[in-house]
Amino acid sequence: MNDFIAQLLEITQYTFLRRGLAVGMLVTLCAALLGVTLVLRHYSMIGDGLSHIGFGALAVAAAFQWAPLPVALPAVMLSAFLLLHDGKGARKLRGDAAVAIFSTSCLALGVLILSFRGGSNVDLMNYMFGSILSLTQNDLWLSLALSAVVLPGFLWFFHRIFSLTFDPSFARATGVKTQAYQLFTAGLTALTVVLGMRMMGTLLISSLMIFPALIAMRVCKSFRGVAVCAALVAAACFVIGFVLSCTVRRGLPTGATIVVTNLCAFGIFAVAGRIRWRNRTHCGD
Repeated sequence: MNDFIAQLLEITQYTFLRRGLAVGMLVTLCAALLGVTLVLRHYSMIGDGLSHIGFGALAVAAAFQWAPLPVALPAVMLSAFLLLHDGKGARKLRGDAAVAIFSTSCLALGVLILSFRGGSNVDLMNYMFGSILSLTQNDLWLSLALSAVVLPGFLWFFHRIFSLTFDPSFARATGVKTQAYQLFTAGLTALTVVLGMRMMGTLLISSLMIFPALIAMRVCKSFRGVAVCAALVAAACFVIGFVLSCTVRRGLPTGATIVVTNLCAFGIFAVAGRIRWRNRTHCGD
């Protein structure tokens, strides 16, 4: 434990590593909290789908030599609004089917446009696989703004988020503006995905939303417990994965290391949850 703390302190001596650690921690916490509601609403793959849509938008931006963020963010936000919209009869495709249609279509169109304009480039590959050490000061400011909205907002509107997650019809009947909250959640999810793409890449960003929620559900049964546990687990797995990628072996992919750390945590919590359930069963008998 002391060696791990010493390695973490050594990492914080470098500006680009401090920036990566700060941005990663903020985005990870936001993704974990948003992921709890998305997983419980059966939108587990929304992060993966939006990241593919974002990659398609980035491909178009690269093809025409436009600034990436002004192109990717509106495209991902619009897609998130459409995918998370719960209007009655608005669309027949729902859940993972709608995510699959949107994501694969946008990804294919982006790749085709890019191929017609002369192929790929290194910057675009960084979005596919992630490059946490190349995050800029603007990324830090954006992540701070995102966390300043998501973290206090999740606490302030906790009960409304709970009702929207489990029973939107009841929430609507009690006067909650469900449509506004859904659009707000969609916008935050889109922004989290776009920022996370720089850190984890389009292929791994969904893990930040899926793993913490699923890990917390192994041992926690209440919505509050799952949310708190998911945030703590996400933060711990990110720090461990980040430190390991920077110290165990030079050049170890940070995003992949973080995902494997989450996978190990999932296995541990799954065993712990099973043992806890068996003990309760025996006590009941």
